[in-house]
Amino acid sequence: MNSGGYDFNMKQALLAGGIAGTAVDTALFPLDTLKTRLQSKAGFKASGGFRGIYSGLTSAVIGSSPGASAFFVTYEYMKKKLGIIFPDTKYLPFIHMISASGGEVVACVVRVPTEVVKQRMQTKQYSTTLSALKTILNQEGLIGFYRGYFSTVIREIPFTCLQFPLYEYLKIVVAKNTNRNHIEPWEAAICGSVAGGTAAAATTPLDVIKTRVMLSAKNQTIHNYSGTINTFKRILHEEGFKVLFSGIGPRVVWISIGGSIFLGVYEKAKKTLCEYNILT
Repeated sequence: MNSGGYDFNMKQALLAGGIAGTAVDTALFPLDTLKTRLQSKAGFKASGGFRGIYSGLTSAVIGSSPGASAFFVTYEYMKKKLGIIFPDTKYLPFIHMISASGGEVVACVVRVPTEVVKQRMQTKQYSTTLSALKTILNQEGLIGFYRGYFSTVIREIPFTCLQFPLYEYLKIVVAKNTNRNHIEPWEAAICGSVAGGTAAAATTPLDVIKTRVMLSAKNQTIHNYSGTINTFKRILHEEGFKVLFSGIGPRVVWISIGGSIFLGVYEKAKKTLCEYNILT
């Protein structure tokens, strides 16, 4: 497999993705907490304000490594196979869109349960990860851990369809302008930041909807949301269009920095694994 000028295999993609996922989620967890609380129906202060901004970190870390690994293995595999089927460079944006979308669908199977626990802890619904796991399992069953799965996928696919084609395009531009067949990790970090921030701003309404659905427990009667369309209609009717962009500032900052760390670390890990023949 070749990407960014380096030959690497699925095991290396798995490890590099895991390292990148853990790095970005740990570094930017406080910003993610603030964004989640801004989007909560209960309001920023009632959800905890600036207190306990690391609530739910354990759940996030548990899901970040396998989730990112699943994404990159799927993404790189599909990109390679589709590149063979459609070798013409005019198909590259579509190849990147389809590959990234496939990666997100697979990654969300791992990521959503930890995201549900994390976001409920961020908004002070539970005090510990263990109590969150027990309560959700007892009151909602296993399906409770996948509350908001489709809302998440609906958010992630448009996001990733913007982020990765733009990221791959920027990588090509940088490589051409520097007369190289690859880019350095720090250059990938800049490309990732621009691509991530752009995609984040455009998909904020989908993120608000996803957050509302995930924060709703099955037995809630006042703030219960079910389904993407229903949630979208309720927000428009009860709170107005502006609320769909709640938390856009922290989200753009968070994902711009996150895209920089995530893709920069991924490229650095990939380069290091290849140079030292690790997992070859």
